[in-house]
Parts: sequence; structure tokens; C-alpha cells
Amino acid sequence: MSQSISVGIVGATGAVGQELLGILAERNFPVGELRLLASPQSAGKSVVFRGEPFVIQATTEDSVSGLDVVFFSAGASRSREFAPAVLHSGGLVIDNSSAFRMDPEIPLVVPEINGELLQDGPRLVANPNCTAIMLLMAVAPLRRLGPISRLIVSTYQSISGAGAAAMEELLDQTRAVLAGEPAVPQILPHPCAFNVFSHNTPIGEDGLNEEESKVIAESRKILGEPNLAIQVTCVRVPVLRAHTETVVIEFAGSAPSLESVRTALRDAPGVQLVDDRATNTFPMPIEASGKDDVLVGRVRIDPSHPSAISLMVSGDQLRKGAALNAVQIAEVLALDPDRASGLSAASVGPKS
Repeated sequence: MSQSISVGIVGATGAVGQELLGILAERNFPVGELRLLASPQSAGKSVVFRGEPFVIQATTEDSVSGLDVVFFSAGASRSREFAPAVLHSGGLVIDNSSAFRMDPEIPLVVPEINGELLQDGPRLVANPNCTAIMLLMAVAPLRRLGPISRLIVSTYQSISGAGAAAMEELLDQTRAVLAGEPAVPQILPHPCAFNVFSHNTPIGEDGLNEEESKVIAESRKILGEPNLAIQVTCVRVPVLRAHTETVVIEFAGSAPSLESVRTALRDAPGVQLVDDRATNTFPMPIEASGKDDVLVGRVRIDPSHPSAISLMVSGDQLRKGAALNAVQIAEVLALDPDRASGLSAASVGPKS
């Protein structure tokens, strides 16, 4: 790549920010100027990128201005506060928070699924919730087999979704429990070592927690199906990295054959079929960690419903669930806008 792109990362010291740096290097994104931005408390610290140290700067309107692309991963309030300065200076914003996801004027994009929304060159693109991304990477390729009427989803979400400090808390609590000491929660509301609990987001009047509501609303928006019936239960599990989900997919007509489901998943970009009954090998977070592809398998007929199939999904929350998806959006908008016109076909057709 001969092109040089000036890049900013807001939230550069966090788990997703660090993952963004690694993915930009791995994919040879043509980073020219690089500004690593965080809270004033982190300013002055040093982070290494491609073997060179970069000093963290405080996030201000001046520090985010004048860049080609700025990735935001520091929470919704930071995105709302500083994204306008990026846009005003002519830059592109790719936001990993919930700030703009449900704004009808702002595209919510998974390139393999609805990448055609990038064709018009939007300057602000929302990166979806990690759980929704991994769910839809498995579900979207199956729409060519017939209309889907309902999804029932249970999640087993890793501690990485709560950030770097929560990941360290899991390690610390595990050591404590193994040493016969109590697991004292500080970042999360309950002990995470050797425990599972309902996702640590507020519960609404409808009984759904915030994570469940996000998955429902964002899935409908990404698929363009505002009335799709979705039931979600989100749970934290003592896994350091990579989320897992079990999914029941009800079709409006008869259920497709298992072989057609496997073929559709095998051909889907960004998906790896892991479905070996003989060795009882199916998607696992330990295998998904560090991988770009979302692992999908355990494909079977749902014996409780004549038009439903069940499957299992596992994917790296920090990669495809966050940083990788954001970089893929940047690669289209900043490097190859013409590629957007072919992305929708890729989501339902064979891999190239």
C-alpha cells in the first residue's frame, strides 16, 4: 500500500484499543501519523506500535482533529463529545461505543453482512455490539435458505467484554480461589472466578438487561428486519477471552437440510465451520481466541420445533467483535471505496 493514512485511536490504553494497534500492524494498514489518545490520567505513558514507542496524549478536540481516520473505543460519552471535532476537520469516525448505533441516519455495519451501506462514503460509521456481530455472522448466511422468523439466543460472554481491568480481575480472583482465599469483586458486581452471572448491565422495566436489548435492536437494524422476533439471555462466564453463543433459528417455512446449512456456513466469508460430531469438536472460546473468523458448528435439527435448527457460535470479542470489524470498515472507506459495492454479494455467496 503506497497510500499513507493518519490515524487516531481514542481509548488506546484499553483492551480494544490495544487490539486495534495489533490488527493495524498485522493487516499492514498504511498508518502514517499515529495519535494514541486516552484519559488525562494515561497521558504521558508509552505504547509500542511496529517496534516504535508512541506517547499517549490526552483526548481533546485539538488532538482528534486533522486526522484521516479516528477509531473511538472509550465509551459513548467520549464518542459524543469528540466525534464532532473529527468530522468538522474532515476526518472519518469509526465508533465502537453505543453512542450512534441506533441513530437511523448512521450506518451500523458488519462488512460481510451489510457492507453496501459503505458505498456512499459515510463519515461516521457505528461498530455493532460484539455479541450481535458474532450472532449475525452465523445467522446472515442462512437467510438465503429461507426467511427467518425467530431467533432464540443464549450467550456465554467472556470477561474481555468488560475491559482490560476485568480480565485482570478474573486472573487475580482465580489465583485467590486456588490459594483458598475469597474472590473479592471490584470491577464486576459478582465474583467472576468459578462463577456465572447475568450480564453486568442495568435491567430495564421489561426485564431485559442492557446487553440483551442491544443485541435485539442492533440485530434487527443490521439485518433490515425491524420486526424480527428475538429472545436473548446474556450471561458472563469465567472465560478470559472470546464469547460463545447457542442459537435456535426458526424459519418461516420448513427447516433447511443440515447439509445446506453447513454449506452456507462453509462458504460464508469470515466464518469457519467447526462441526465434527465424531470427535465431539465444536466451537470453543479457547480455539476462537486470537482468530479473525467466527467459529460456527453443532448444527442440528431442533427436536422441539419442526422448522428450526440449532447451532453454536464462538468468536473473539476483541477481534471480529470489535477491533477487526472496525479496521475492515476503515479499509473500505479509507483505502478501497469501490469494494463496498461487492460486499453484500459476498455475504450471501461463495467465498472468493
